[in-house]
Amino acid sequence: AAADPVNVLPGSFGRGSWCNEHDRMHERLDIIEEKVIKTVEHLESEVKSLLNIISETTSNIPIAPGTPLTDIFDGKY
Repeated sequence: AAADPVNVLPGSFGRGSWCNEHDRMHERLDIIEEKVIKTVEHLESEVKSLLNIISETTSNIPIAPGTPLTDIFDGKY
């Protein structure tokens, strides 16, 4: 019952332990959140780079006269 926050009375011995565990959990969640944000930013950068490469590559491909153009994103971009 000492680990159960509902049964622990304010100021009792078990409260400090539970609060410390709660604080450590929030610290770990903050670290995870920071890693997720950095990963998303990195992935966004990589996607932008890939789209730029695709754009540059497709603009340099010679197109024969009369060849219909195809939208590779088909309006879903």
